[in-house]
Amino acid sequence: MAPRPSVIFARIAAPKRGSVVLLVADGCVLADSASMFDSQDLLPRAFDVAEFTGSFGAAIELITPAGTNFDRMVGVGVGKPDKIEEYGWFRLGGAIAAQMRKAKDVTIVLDLPETDITGADAANLAGGILLRAYTFDKYKSRKDAGDSKSPPKDQKFTIMLGAHAAAKKAFAAVEPICDGVTLARDVTNEPANILGPRELGEKAKELEKLGVAVKILDEKAMRKLGMGALLGVAQGSVRPPCVAVMEWRGGKKGDAPVALVGKGVVFDTGGNSIKTASGMEEMKGDMGGASAVLGAMHALAGRKAKANVVGIIGCVENMVDGNAQRPGDIVTSMSGQTIEVLNTDAEGRLVLADVMWYCQQEFKPKVMIDLATLTGAVIVALGQHYAGLFSNDDSLAAQLGAAGQSTHERCWRMPIGPEYDKLIDSKNADVKNIGGRYGGAITAAQFLQRFVKDTPWAHLDIAGTAMGAPSSEINQSWASGFGVRLLERFVRDNHEA
Repeated sequence: MAPRPSVIFARIAAPKRGSVVLLVADGCVLADSASMFDSQDLLPRAFDVAEFTGSFGAAIELITPAGTNFDRMVGVGVGKPDKIEEYGWFRLGGAIAAQMRKAKDVTIVLDLPETDITGADAANLAGGILLRAYTFDKYKSRKDAGDSKSPPKDQKFTIMLGAHAAAKKAFAAVEPICDGVTLARDVTNEPANILGPRELGEKAKELEKLGVAVKILDEKAMRKLGMGALLGVAQGSVRPPCVAVMEWRGGKKGDAPVALVGKGVVFDTGGNSIKTASGMEEMKGDMGGASAVLGAMHALAGRKAKANVVGIIGCVENMVDGNAQRPGDIVTSMSGQTIEVLNTDAEGRLVLADVMWYCQQEFKPKVMIDLATLTGAVIVALGQHYAGLFSNDDSLAAQLGAAGQSTHERCWRMPIGPEYDKLIDSKNADVKNIGGRYGGAITAAQFLQRFVKDTPWAHLDIAGTAMGAPSSEINQSWASGFGVRLLERFVRDNHEA
């Protein structure tokens, strides 16, 4: 993994060394404090030559003359300052980190004319720096300095602004969220020969150092509970499954928790309904839902969230083997409902069926949200910029939608209903695990709803957003960590005192 930059906050003062970043508003407007760093007006003279306008994220770089206290000066455009929202500060931090990828000592001057830059703004910008700096290169034995995308070791960003004390306080809450995203990316990026079901469960156990109570259900315990749907998926792998149960008790004692449930299929061959070879290597990321739950639990515990939250992940591997389940097999879920498995590649919903039932029976949550890289159909419907959102509760759906807009981890609500439910009726069992060619993401959600009692519930299909999603200012990794910031914001806005 790449070395992580350090971030400190300070008041605006005379330059010392390294690289200096100045913000430039639309129309190439600099704050008065810029003269402290650019006494010779080098940047304004360069604007016309470079046709620089101060548009958001654009940059202009100058090597400073001999005799100055620092190496170079960079102007970064912010566009119209009054248009920058929360995610915009993250994006700006990511754009600056990209410009400063090889710099070891960076000073960012957060000052704009007639603009009040708050501590929260600065903290979000710092968060963008941390998220953009992420790379996954731990298995590269050679890391050529010229080719590496990793920042230099001991890279430091000093962010100068008037509200530096408020920024430091705000960053104490933002930093654990970035750590949670990093955890989710790391886990999703790991190859399946390194990260099996047991190892995924151990990642949950590591959260105990943050005060999270963790329990691991082994195969014997799951068999005793009657988790036949999950165990059916796992039976083709030599690596046994487990279920990791994480509890963060930061709210009032006795209050029902918010429940987060994640699909943790560490590798998915499709089983006997085997996938094509092309692209199968990406199925190491079929546990992106579990990664998001791990990251969200890390974020909430790390910032000491005042809420009771339980995270549960079903950790399995779906392999081809003489013992693997067959199309046409009928399994009995923990709920007692029987499932006709017509396609062994529709396995994630089988895992979630048992884990969600266990969650409701054991914790009686106030709301339950599951996340899963569940269907290719949702990518056909929405592309890779929105997750599919399905829910039995309008209020919950609206709250998740609002959290998605704030964090830019956006969701688009899709339908469920009796017309779709009929498509998964089985002649031989209570339900079948696929519903035909059309509306595949919907019938998958409809299947999951059969295992929801009267709990307000939402399903997020993140197949298009958790892995291989388009790069952005804050993510250049194959694994995006999608869902961590969304879930953290949902809990913060709706379930904390």
